[in-house]
Amino acid sequence: MMKRHMAVAALLAFPMVALAETPNVTPGEWEFVSVTSISGDMQIPDQTETERQCITQEELDGADFGFIEEEEGCELQHQDMNADGLSYSMVCRAEGGEANIDGEMRFMGERIEGSVDIFTQSPMGELTMNTVIEGERIGDCE
Repeated sequence: MMKRHMAVAALLAFPMVALAETPNVTPGEWEFVSVTSISGDMQIPDQTETERQCITQEELDGADFGFIEEEEGCELQHQDMNADGLSYSMVCRAEGGEANIDGEMRFMGERIEGSVDIFTQSPMGELTMNTVIEGERIGDCE
């Protein structure tokens, strides 16, 4: 359960703090594919998730785009954001364990690429999770 909580916290940890400049992201309908590989004391198969999202120009221009919502028990250690991407690191503590999270995203107009690396230490053992995220603009919002 803790591993699932840490994974959710990591994925929610994208975009944080207002950007000083508009991100290099073209408004429209986007499809994001994330592949998570897990290694450690427990063998867990890779997990792939696909999600669609409409990104509007208003969201890109507003303070709501580019915010990471820190989950309870998480503390942002570092962040660096600009129009071409973001990188961050945070620590989350829950249920007797700790997760160190490092993430980065690259904004390339009609594509977004990124990754999140999570190292978890818990009473159940050590676990390393790597999530690779690819986003592509697939058209106008419906």
